[in-house]
Amino acid sequence: MSAIVASAAQPRPRPGQSIFRHHVVRAVISISVFILLWELGSRLKAPWVGEVPPPSVVLDTWIPLLTDQGYWYSWYQSSRRVLSGFLAAMIIGIPFGLAMATSRVFHDLTFPVFEILRPIPPLAWVPAAIIFWPTQELSIGFVIFLGAIFTIMLNVIGGARSIDVRFFQAARSMGSSNWDIFRRIVLPGVLPSIVVGCEVGIGITWNVVVAAEMISGGGGAIQSSAGGGLGFFIWNSYIGFSYPHIVVGMISIGIAGYISSAIIRRLGLYVTPWLRVR
Repeated sequence: MSAIVASAAQPRPRPGQSIFRHHVVRAVISISVFILLWELGSRLKAPWVGEVPPPSVVLDTWIPLLTDQGYWYSWYQSSRRVLSGFLAAMIIGIPFGLAMATSRVFHDLTFPVFEILRPIPPLAWVPAAIIFWPTQELSIGFVIFLGAIFTIMLNVIGGARSIDVRFFQAARSMGSSNWDIFRRIVLPGVLPSIVVGCEVGIGITWNVVVAAEMISGGGGAIQSSAGGGLGFFIWNSYIGFSYPHIVVGMISIGIAGYISSAIIRRLGLYVTPWLRVR
């Protein structure tokens, strides 16, 4: 009864206020303002825009590409490379991170090597990957793998260390086995950190795949074997002085990264239902 009275006492928002409180409306407003400022800046030759073509020109260039198979082939190539490298990073990084977090001996043996390799930027591995891996596809996949695995492992280790030690003490006092502790305390406690690590890692993989495609595909020697991809699309547009196509490729990468992160977030809500905010 008190809940009903409290809800009735709260003033109802006016229609205009309820519309602008919706996150989708706010997102549309922010994107619209950004595009408007971009259009005005490009038309007025504002110094903070430079020679970037206005969005109207980019849109005129983008519409014909929507029916171009080569454009969607670039999407497919980059998405395939990102997915394969990211899945490999998850399959290897999550168990290794859990092992480093739960085993002191394993941590002491592997963490020094991990800390030495982690600060090396993924792009610094591109020349070595091209030299040591037999195909360009494997070298690109290896660089993508490196872009995600360290972030995933670091989040797994941090998530395991953030679990309250009293949970372990209580479980030990009630006679729980190591497997029960891992299954009922460690794994649920680490899952949110795994989701965060995967969400950050998938964004890094898109950064890495574009740069790897530009560096490895831009040389011209391997265009037939490792051509395609949004990074390769941007590189070819740059060589051809097609600036609207460069912007199209950049926006395509942003959309692909947003979709990938949204999928990870949705899966994260599914595997961690206790963290859902209603």
